[in-house]
Amino acid sequence: MITETLQKLYDRDLSKLKEEIGLYANEADIWKTDGEITNSAGNLTLHLIGNLRHFFGAVLGETGYVRDRDKEFSNAGVARDELLTGIDQAAVDVRASLKKLTDADLAATYPIEVFGHPMTTEYFVVHLATHLNYHLGQINYHRRILAN
Repeated sequence: MITETLQKLYDRDLSKLKEEIGLYANEADIWKTDGEITNSAGNLTLHLIGNLRHFFGAVLGETGYVRDRDKEFSNAGVARDELLTGIDQAAVDVRASLKKLTDADLAATYPIEVFGHPMTTEYFVVHLATHLNYHLGQINYHRRILAN
């Protein structure tokens, strides 16, 4: 089933996200921006945590998680350990939600319209994986640019 493949991809990329945040030699660099780079690695991490905990946890898993998207981009200086804990919490939400999805659930319309039009749950959870991977790449480049 596609959920098993997705779980492997989410596990891989969330582990890599933790690794990237852990590789910043100076914790303060997680929050640096420069010129046209307006989102820090910390803010992108908060955004990914909020995104996954909302769309998987709250919407599919009914966890009660309440997202504050604006704070994902305005918070600064959150401790590295808190970011890592948030990534772990997002992973739990993703895993629990994927585990319970059936083929019928995946074929059904996602419970909320995110892009102004209906889409299947399968389409949206695949989109969320690509969204995670996109921002993960940005964080990797951010860290490597600062390291040099």
